[in-house]
Amino acid sequence: MRFPPLATTMVGSWPRPDALLRAQSRKRKGELSRAEFEKLADEAVLDALKRQERAGLDLVTDGEQRRDNFYSFVAEKLSGVRMMTMLELLDHVEDKAGFEKILRTLDVPASSLSNPTCVGRIERREPLAVGELRFTKAHTSKPVKVPLPGPYLLTRAMWVKELARPHYASKEELSRDIVRVLRDEARELAAAGADFIQFDEPVLTEVVFAPKATRTFMCASLAERGDPKEELEFAVRLINEVTAGLKGPLTGVHVCRGNWSRDESTLRRGDYAPLAPDLERLNVDQLVLEYATERAGDVRPFGGKSLGLGVVNPRTDEVESPERIEASVRRALAHYPPDRLFLNPDCGFGTFSRSPMNSADVAERKLAAMVEAARRLRGQAG
Repeated sequence: MRFPPLATTMVGSWPRPDALLRAQSRKRKGELSRAEFEKLADEAVLDALKRQERAGLDLVTDGEQRRDNFYSFVAEKLSGVRMMTMLELLDHVEDKAGFEKILRTLDVPASSLSNPTCVGRIERREPLAVGELRFTKAHTSKPVKVPLPGPYLLTRAMWVKELARPHYASKEELSRDIVRVLRDEARELAAAGADFIQFDEPVLTEVVFAPKATRTFMCASLAERGDPKEELEFAVRLINEVTAGLKGPLTGVHVCRGNWSRDESTLRRGDYAPLAPDLERLNVDQLVLEYATERAGDVRPFGGKSLGLGVVNPRTDEVESPERIEASVRRALAHYPPDRLFLNPDCGFGTFSRSPMNSADVAERKLAAMVEAARRLRGQAG
């Protein structure tokens, strides 16, 4: 699939309508069948697609409308995994005092965030996103991006020692089954016609920006860490094992600094310099990176990769002007040719379904401004 220069796209998630949020809750309680939920989710996907197409995006997603959040949704597709809220996990983490401190400082209710936790051997009962892709492709003529949680994120999230140890001796052993699940999924997505597969690995910034922390709220990642260099080496190996030999779609890794709060002071800060050598070793085509806030530092080149440039902040009501976006893109064009530069928001607009960062109307206007900036720059380039 060939994309235009300065191709415009999303990172993944879109705010869920109220009816779908109520349906999520009823499904969890057993009050709504899966078939009934899927019918409502279909309608939400169609609206998300309509809005993306109306904004003019070149590459669309289904808005992750069927997911409760960007990685917990795997619990209902995998055996050996149970959804647990942050409050439920409090009984099982080793550092209870530290974890309670984190819960007290959250800018969102701990009960609203769920974590896919390993409670048995991991097997794929059904595909994670192939059904999402097929429905989306049947209802748009645009190329389709499919976001998936990355293998390092899932390993870190699922490994709560007290619960996982009866089934896996270590998080490294657990990671082998997670890699196998994601390898199978990526190959089925490629066969089903995915144009872009994106692996979400936001915990990578937590590894380098908070190296002294023993527990973190970031993406509900609870596993104990080793040396940051060892953790980054582990993450690179897992991602490269998943993508090895994958042919067909473009592949990317998305990295941000957190997307759970509008309070920027609660989110991670630091440029990509400490991560650059490891990001360059990833066996993917593109790095999809946050750059619309000053917390991310200046744009830098990454050898051998195209860049998904974050140019709008999903957490603000302000709609960035096309002129402001153009200025950001021009800075990036000093390092990347237009055909190696995609434009996208910093992160999703609805990463956690019950804590969306924005309304659908504001999100659509932000995308439209991004598309207008790309249109102007293409015109100036002739």
